[in-house]
Amino acid sequence: MWDRLRGSRAAGGGRSAAAMAQRGEKEPAAGEGEPRAGAGSGAERGPSGAAAPFQPPEGGFGWVVVFAAAWCNGSIFGIHNSFGILYMMLQSDLGEGKKDPALEFKTAWVGSLAMGMIFFCSPIVSIFTDRIGCRTTAASGAAIAFIGLLSSSFTKSLEVRYFTYGILFGCGSSFAFQPSLVILGHYFKRRLGLANGIVAGGSCLISVPLPFFLKMVGKAIGLAHTFQVLSALMLIQIFLSLTYRPILPPSCDSQHDGQDKLGSRSMRQQCWSQTRKYFSLRVFRRKTYRIWAFGIATAVLGYLVPYMNLVKYVEKRFQETKKDWILPVCLGAMSGLGRLVSGRIGDCIPGLKKIYLQVGSFVLLGILCMMIPQCQGFEGVIVICLFLGLCDGCFTTIMAPIAFELVGPMQASQAIGYLMGLMAVPMTAGTPIAGYLNDYFGNYDAAFYFAGVPPIIGGLVLSVVPLIHQRMLKKQRLDSGKDKMLVSEAVVNGELLPGCPASEAHM
Repeated sequence: MWDRLRGSRAAGGGRSAAAMAQRGEKEPAAGEGEPRAGAGSGAERGPSGAAAPFQPPEGGFGWVVVFAAAWCNGSIFGIHNSFGILYMMLQSDLGEGKKDPALEFKTAWVGSLAMGMIFFCSPIVSIFTDRIGCRTTAASGAAIAFIGLLSSSFTKSLEVRYFTYGILFGCGSSFAFQPSLVILGHYFKRRLGLANGIVAGGSCLISVPLPFFLKMVGKAIGLAHTFQVLSALMLIQIFLSLTYRPILPPSCDSQHDGQDKLGSRSMRQQCWSQTRKYFSLRVFRRKTYRIWAFGIATAVLGYLVPYMNLVKYVEKRFQETKKDWILPVCLGAMSGLGRLVSGRIGDCIPGLKKIYLQVGSFVLLGILCMMIPQCQGFEGVIVICLFLGLCDGCFTTIMAPIAFELVGPMQASQAIGYLMGLMAVPMTAGTPIAGYLNDYFGNYDAAFYFAGVPPIIGGLVLSVVPLIHQRMLKKQRLDSGKDKMLVSEAVVNGELLPGCPASEAHM
């Protein structure tokens, strides 16, 4: 989702410079709320000393980076979205002895923690990406994920797997995933949509057949060796992450200026400056952003329940054990298609009206979840999975453009980071609650009814955001007498293009 944000930031910067040139205004100096020439845009100085906009290569080595990003997305989310297969294998592995009545609830925490950590670590990953760069951050994350999966194969303890799979693999996935999208903005601008489409489509080549592979291989080699096979995907990702070479060198002038300023400050002032830079809460001053973030966080409470429980559900309800792998395959394939289609549709919808696309996705997702217990056959569940995948792809892809519209390009990076952090808690808690409901009632009906309510409520909350935004714009026009959009406050978190190490940042 970050990839579309970077393209919007690049486009927004170009429009601002052009508008200023038409008005005859003087461009602000580096560090005054606009992206810097060297680190922010990779620009070069022209004969007049003005900063020329950076032009990405639009290909070349960038296609290698696209392949690496596609592998990263496919392997990481292929494993996470296939947890329904691992979920059954974990229960079989733990249920060899005495049957635990709370086994569903306890096992659900393994996958829930892993997915929740991707979102919980998102604000921290943004800081690391800016400080040490995409390549180091992504390679380190892939290494942590590799260690988490590999170590999960050497234990049968559920509590230990909370740490190895839930924490280590989840945290490593977050550190490996975000830089894989951020780095695309270094190589593409005009073709960024095409690059994102290739990444989304290419990742499906891994994530779609993975459930079928796990189903076949898991029966033959067992759970422990399955974890080892999955860790090989992360081992490959470590080496592919080394291709994330940033091509935007920092400006020497701004580097020296930043060092001079830092040298004149005390250690306490430097720490406070860094804290304010990376943990700015200005986005929460916007009423529309607060409502949007609350609506999203509410809607994702039951988001993971179908991914975790559908395979087990059809096995118990329809005694379907040979074709149950089709369900996660349908979810993954239609999610990829939904990302491609909704991205193009979102580009055609002006302003914050894009939110209505997200509203429709959440409401439909909630209704579909509550329809699952009403299915009288396995084929009906497959049809529901197809539409669930479309809703998932639409909600994910349209998130970054909406953030850009709400807070502007300079604050959109932190807005997305905080949003994903807020999503972590409900997303992590949803599947254990569903597992508890299954243990209590003895079936999955209540779990799917529970999963359908939060998306509908969240969608209704989101539907008021464009109305409030329009009212705020109308009030501003009346106060100022001019027809203009809400102006984003200048903040320093937008000076660097993400992925450029901030050790050279102009403080």
